[in-house]
Amino acid sequence: MTAPLPQDTAASARRTLTTEAEALAYMAEHLPPDLTGAVERILLSKGRVIVSGIGKSGHIGRKIAATLASTGTPSYFVHGAEASHGDMGMITGADICLLISNSGETAELRDIIYHTRRFAIPMIGISSNPDSSLMKAADFRLTLPKMPEACPLGMAPTTSTTLTLALGDALAVALMEARGFRSEDFGTYHPGGKLGAQMKTVAEMMHTGEAIPVLEGDCTMDDVILAMTSKGFGIAALTEDGVLQGVISDGDLRRNLPGLMERRPIDVANRTPVTIAPDQYAPKALALANERQVQVLLVVDENKRPVGVLHLHDFLRAGVM
Repeated sequence: MTAPLPQDTAASARRTLTTEAEALAYMAEHLPPDLTGAVERILLSKGRVIVSGIGKSGHIGRKIAATLASTGTPSYFVHGAEASHGDMGMITGADICLLISNSGETAELRDIIYHTRRFAIPMIGISSNPDSSLMKAADFRLTLPKMPEACPLGMAPTTSTTLTLALGDALAVALMEARGFRSEDFGTYHPGGKLGAQMKTVAEMMHTGEAIPVLEGDCTMDDVILAMTSKGFGIAALTEDGVLQGVISDGDLRRNLPGLMERRPIDVANRTPVTIAPDQYAPKALALANERQVQVLLVVDENKRPVGVLHLHDFLRAGVM
């Protein structure tokens, strides 16, 4: 038989979260003095940030390395034990090491510590023990505040790993801001999946060239209906000397049915249509389409010349919706 669930699970969860939240708030008010120096040194580095740790610190270290790498700071995780058996060759003189050990006495990190000292490789230490071997050897000491673990036994790394993870995020964000890392840079490092789709620009998704249902303003209603049906977007863009003058949609045709075929297209067209620039991001284009309740967006350049067209189906295909 399985043991019954605790009667006060919610209280236990709340106590854990509160303990860790209080530790984070304390660290925010008592930042490690070397944090600024560590950020400045990483910015000067010509190589990568090599992150290493063992056990839970290793798991957190992998996440920190991944976050740094995806936000503009080249980074790589090296397993402390594997480093002693050949992987030390992954660490170059141009790199900077970030070593994580809550106790500061992790035996598997000693060879990396010695390697950084032997070859004058800058080293950042993260530990809750300022008097440990790791922190005494480090060039930059990011000391975690001594806060109680959320584990009721006070043994399982809980609060300490949360503090380490948050400190890694603080490093990554500070470096992002210092580098002027932009949303388009973020898209470069996240080309796949939902994030990649969110960072697509209108120019990357739009239909161009002959696919654009564009007509000169002196066309006939026959020309308009042919363009609307043959191009498959249900709209026709009217231009004069290449500059957009108006857009005709299915709705415009229905609202002007009496005597429609004898009317001039420009008199039926919406003279202030919904348009978007090609350098805008896909989420903004989708939000505009939803706000204005249209299924098709005409893409125009800075001179109001049609350069593309987008349908809601294009957002679906790109994974934006």
